[in-house]
Amino acid sequence: MSEKLWGGRFEKSTDEMINDFQASIAFDKRMYREDIEGSVAHAKMLAAQGIISADDAEKICAGLQKILAAIDAGEFNFSVALEDIHMNVEAALTEAIGAAGGRLHTARSRNDQVALDTHLYMRRQVREVQRLILDLQAALVAAAEKNRDVIFPGYTHLQRAQPILFAHHLLAYFSMLQRDFDRFDGVYARADIMPLGAGALAGTTLPIDRNFVARELDFGALYSNSLDAVSDRDYLLEFLSAASILMVHLSRLSEEIILWCSREFSFVELDDAHCTGSSMMPQKKNPDVPELVRGKTGRVIGHLMALLTTVKALPLAYNKDLQEDKEGVFDALDTVKFSLAVFAQIVAGMKIRRDNMRRAVEEDFSNATDLADYLVKKNLPFRQAHEVAGKLVHHCIARGCYLKDLTLDDFKKFSPLFDADIHDAIKPETCVAARNSLGGTSPAQVDIQIAAARSWLDEHR
Repeated sequence: MSEKLWGGRFEKSTDEMINDFQASIAFDKRMYREDIEGSVAHAKMLAAQGIISADDAEKICAGLQKILAAIDAGEFNFSVALEDIHMNVEAALTEAIGAAGGRLHTARSRNDQVALDTHLYMRRQVREVQRLILDLQAALVAAAEKNRDVIFPGYTHLQRAQPILFAHHLLAYFSMLQRDFDRFDGVYARADIMPLGAGALAGTTLPIDRNFVARELDFGALYSNSLDAVSDRDYLLEFLSAASILMVHLSRLSEEIILWCSREFSFVELDDAHCTGSSMMPQKKNPDVPELVRGKTGRVIGHLMALLTTVKALPLAYNKDLQEDKEGVFDALDTVKFSLAVFAQIVAGMKIRRDNMRRAVEEDFSNATDLADYLVKKNLPFRQAHEVAGKLVHHCIARGCYLKDLTLDDFKKFSPLFDADIHDAIKPETCVAARNSLGGTSPAQVDIQIAAARSWLDEHR
């Protein structure tokens, strides 16, 4: 006879290798709190509906609280033979309180139980991810405020394009993270649907009250179809998708910080506490943390691809394949939370080398667009102005100088529209201040963006 809680139909015990292969306790035990919380709500509902006695429900709830305390204290022995967190808890409960423990699983299946646990777990974890997003956003805003007057070369194609405020650049990542935060709100909404009561796939013959359980667990909605309730993993796919996009944003910032730290750029220096050295080269100060975040991005994207592949051809309703949802999701959660936490520290501790940034915008041709705009304001068509500016850049390259080094006579050789104010017009400060269109990089616009960011943080914290 099988020793399993489901072993009545079996004459043999499960092969040990099969036990090890199919057991999920090694990773799903992290949902113990949700499993016990769901079971308490279920037991209360069973008693309220007269399906089990009030006395049995009290014993079940008290026993579950003792198990919770034991797990919290590290005094609970998890068994691979019992496969998962659900059967480990139920077996311990039955051993502790006797026959009453065997009534807990009335009117439910592991299929809807694991779905409930995962929904509860994801709700809590999504809010934790969002809190960490806010922490990183706060670090970005603080850095923007501290360096709001620092002028920085903006790039396209990794070529210097136009001077911008460094604060403007940092706030671009704030906006990305703002969208990430909103995406996780969507994940939460889809996780906030209660599956318990679906049974194995078709509901139950017993007079349960699903709304009672939903109220106990503070769910906003219930699944309206029992087949969908036990087979739905959309909210996990949504989480992995949102997590992948978030990690891509962090990876982009990682790449920029790695570049900025290099001798070739020398725009920022990371705090010593956030870097490592070389075992051979004593001069090295390596930006390992952003490199790791950049590398771990592929890991999270891989988990999304894995789960998409797992569910792409599954017939309804539950299949054991769905056990493969958790390890990738759990690892993605750990990776995202770690990456957000360390990045908030990286940004907060980052030293800005404003002199090097200033030198970069003075020793390039990123003011060429402003040169063309100067002529446009004097009624020269933009295409002609663009050509004049291009010829002036070519002239400077041939002479080994920059636009700021030319005399007024030099400018007038290319267009009679140039006046003595041309040198002021192409100064980095002028170039930045002139870009005062909504969302632009002017100090006035950046102040608006910082104020809006602060207001958004205050609203969401």
